Amino acid sequence: MKRRNFIQNSTLTAASLMAVNPLFSNNNSNPNHVYNLNYAPHFGMFKNHAGSDIFNQLEFIKDQGFKAFEDNGMKNRDAKTQEKIGNFLSNYNIKMGVFVAHKIYWNEPNLASGDLNKRSEFLNDISTSVEVAKRVNAKWMTVVPGHLDLRKDMNYQTQNVIETLKQASEILEKHDLTMVLEPLNFRDHPGLFLTESPQAFQICKAVNSKSCKILFDIYHQQIQEGNLIPNIEASWNEIAYFQIGDNPGRNEPTTGEINYKNIFKYIYDKGFNGVLGMEHGNSLKGLEGELKLINSYKKVDNFK
Repeated sequence: MKRRNFIQNSTLTAASLMAVNPLFSNNNSNPNHVYNLNYAPHFGMFKNHAGSDIFNQLEFIKDQGFKAFEDNGMKNRDAKTQEKIGNFLSNYNIKMGVFVAHKIYWNEPNLASGDLNKRSEFLNDISTSVEVAKRVNAKWMTVVPGHLDLRKDMNYQTQNVIETLKQASEILEKHDLTMVLEPLNFRDHPGLFLTESPQAFQICKAVNSKSCKILFDIYHQQIQEGNLIPNIEASWNEIAYFQIGDNPGRNEPTTGEINYKNIFKYIYDKGFNGVLGMEHGNSLKGLEGELKLINSYKKVDNFK
């Protein structure tokens, strides 16, 4: 697809875009850049360049050299759209990252409570997520165990979560799929059960399944615990997925305090070949912000 076919929603003409924007050229046969790691943009991140159509956005993501893609809301899309996305990613050898696998309870306990109805609901969500994963060629899905049960001792809550995840793993193991547990920081999501990487590590060890691993969100863990590289090292054998966002602001690397160049070098040197989801916003609006984001990734990826 010619890139000029999907910039129709921009306020600039194709000619003026090509004049001022180095991302646009007449030769789209090769990616704009070759990244060392599998950074995964999401829908909406480049809408000013690509327009509102999600497949034009995927085309733009591909042309910029990104080798992965994630979509938290994939499960909410209709089956035909999921299949079409899966075919696009497969045709261009782009890895599908995570989507959210289940209903997340932000304000009341579910998995931690041990409530059998909540457990059944969760396991049913996991089963239906298997079909979504097949359509989009996904290997990973995000799981957030939900809110604390303040009426129960933490040890009982932990055992309730472990038991539920063991049952979910039995479903996923049959399909070679992995749920990744995401610890979330106390500031943005107060009251949640799962907050720290050592806690997620302990739970994954107890579940003892290839289908239950950690989603290490660097933004969340910078806020919650810091000490990023040592905690990644300590949890390494249970980490299957990373997500990215600088702090403060939860925008692209180089906009906050996190030394992403060093972290990416560490992850690369460890031999990681999975996906790093770009779960953050753009620090600037419009075309300028999207260019800034891309240049930021080129900068922090230049660690060899």
